Amino acid sequence: MKKITKKQYKYFDDIKHIDESGMEFWYARELAEVLDYNKWENFAKVIKRAMIACDNSGHNIDDQFPEVRKMVDIGSKTKREVVDYKLTRYACYLIVQNGDPRKEVIALGQTYFAVQTYRQEINDRFEELDEDKRRLVIRGDIKQWNQLLVDSAHDMGIITNEDYAIFQNAGYMGLYGGLTVDDIKKRKKLKKNEKILDFMGSTELIANLFRISQTTEKLKKLKDKSKENATHTHYKVGSKVRKAIKDIGGTMPEDLPTPKKSIKQIEKEHMKKLKEKAKQNKLILDE
Repeated sequence: MKKITKKQYKYFDDIKHIDESGMEFWYARELAEVLDYNKWENFAKVIKRAMIACDNSGHNIDDQFPEVRKMVDIGSKTKREVVDYKLTRYACYLIVQNGDPRKEVIALGQTYFAVQTYRQEINDRFEELDEDKRRLVIRGDIKQWNQLLVDSAHDMGIITNEDYAIFQNAGYMGLYGGLTVDDIKKRKKLKKNEKILDFMGSTELIANLFRISQTTEKLKKLKDKSKENATHTHYKVGSKVRKAIKDIGGTMPEDLPTPKKSIKQIEKEHMKKLKEKAKQNKLILDE
């Protein structure tokens, strides 16, 4: 069996697409490759089982597994039309639940999409959630918007890791009154490898979500497509979000309390429950 690395786990995010309305989706043929299915015919069987599970759960198959057609190269200057699917996160969740359990990457997919699906479920009843669950929802939204921000920044010339570090630092400095990423980590008493966003309460996360989403939209409209302008814009948007908080009498983000549990800890606490739920709902069919 092929050894699965952390990099391969990250591929679930790498092959995620965002449509014009900001909704995420995955192409079935790209997912098949990541899940180590070499033959489309075998993966198509898994999709069919997932569709049955989808129908049994009361969801509309066409909404979760919309079919698309693609032209692919099959030889020198020759193309052929093939069937593909634009999968929602719930469709991906059902697919990995019905995949070959002998594949280690299937287990990784079950964990990844279980968390994603859980976020969607609780997002629909946000007002009823406790603080930890609200944090989980908002952090999931930030991950999606951060990917859009990365794409917009790339179009502005933010290419290297160093460029992006400077760009990100500018946004935090604007929102946190001049505090850098390192300064914020020190205030929160975080380790070097811990992510700031994983140690924010829901109020602080919302402020950062607004910073990220508004910067993303602003960058798209700029005529001066330079990395210097992108970095300045990120700082400026962060500063305006800070001013808005001050104007309404809110607490500055750097003064908000740091939660005791990280987002990763919260996710782990729910994983056992999710896996038990998955086992109960899993559809077992013969090949």
